[in-house]
Amino acid sequence: MSIQITKLDSTQADFKKSLDTLLAFEAGTDEAIERAVAGILADVKARGDAAVLEYTNRFDRIPNGGAASMAAFDIGQDELQAALASIPAAQRDALNVAAQRIRVFHERQKQELNGFTYTEPDGTVLGQKVTPLDRVGIYVPGGKAAYPSSVLMNAIPAHVAGVQEIIMVVPTPDGVKNQMVLAAAAIAGVTRVITIGGAQAVAALAHGTETIQPVDKIVGPGNAYVAAAKRRVFGIVGIDMIAGPSEILVICDGTTDPDWVAMDLFSQAEHDELAQAIMLCPDADYIARVAASIEKLLPTMPRQDTIRTSLTDRGALVKVRDMEEACAIANSIAAEHLEISAEDPQQWADKIRHAGAMFLGRFSSESLGDYCCGPNHVLPTSRTARFSSPLGVYDFQKRSSIIHVSEAGAQTLGRIAAELAYGEGLQAHARSAELRLKAQ
Repeated sequence: MSIQITKLDSTQADFKKSLDTLLAFEAGTDEAIERAVAGILADVKARGDAAVLEYTNRFDRIPNGGAASMAAFDIGQDELQAALASIPAAQRDALNVAAQRIRVFHERQKQELNGFTYTEPDGTVLGQKVTPLDRVGIYVPGGKAAYPSSVLMNAIPAHVAGVQEIIMVVPTPDGVKNQMVLAAAAIAGVTRVITIGGAQAVAALAHGTETIQPVDKIVGPGNAYVAAAKRRVFGIVGIDMIAGPSEILVICDGTTDPDWVAMDLFSQAEHDELAQAIMLCPDADYIARVAASIEKLLPTMPRQDTIRTSLTDRGALVKVRDMEEACAIANSIAAEHLEISAEDPQQWADKIRHAGAMFLGRFSSESLGDYCCGPNHVLPTSRTARFSSPLGVYDFQKRSSIIHVSEAGAQTLGRIAAELAYGEGLQAHARSAELRLKAQ
């Protein structure tokens, strides 16, 4: 069956409208989900462990009549280490190498995030102190959608940042534990693993229960119920982001093997039907070759139905005037993953302002970044790369201002502050500053 992927040309009069229509995605809110999540959050806040236990037994179909207490959901460090020892050596080695590369990259972020102070001539000291969060929660999907790589990407930056307690929640539908996920937790330095999931896990992390201390921030992907719950608890705790469907944008000059580009498009399209894969290229003949590769390779993919739907509904092959225009369009799209598959990728990378992650050169497949390059794979989606950044050490730290005003400094600053405060009608502010002034 031939695949009907959208083909656009930037010279067409309606190009911008067509592209905007293709890019449009609003997660929206499912009222039934919102009502269910609101009820679960309120119930967990009110009843604590009893509610979490009830929902987990029901939603995750815990066998043997369900767990009798929350203690049954805790996985100790011994079990994590046993899981690490139980997986095949090749998997264990891959996790260890990926973890080391992720740690090395994020250690560099920490070095760049040190606080600072400076002293003014009158002795006033100003600066900024950087401190880690005390406790964070990491949500990891369970069941068929189990991602050990997400454990590494979320836990390691928190660990590098200096977070003392990292609590991971992961659902185990039908009581099945994913050993690679547990092994990744062991490698990444997760403090505590609790086999709960869904909105009830988010509620427990945000509000705390009898056995779970509340966290300062919740990170990690989840289904629509998890996303709705994270949205609702924001403000009580911090969150990383509300992620939309995965997306890839490939800028290609026509020099890369078209099979490689087709497979790179597949790599995101296989996530789910709403994922988006787009290619921009100035060479019409090359675009035709990529289309032919898509037709040839799609039947070989185990997830071909998902890929087909994704490419048909939200994918596109776009003919542009030149690589300059491709970069301009890429900045407008602000994709989660941007591949620049060209002879001299750096010259085009210099023109990119908005992208979650940039993969430069034909050997830099996006899939490498998902697992083991080192930079984080938790990236802004749905054009939020215009104002958001990849998950990093900075997401697990906060900054406090340091203000140590000298007596001499108070004489100057006090008069300025009092003048502004009187102008705003805030007399107590003004008097507070004036009390520090020496009598003239």
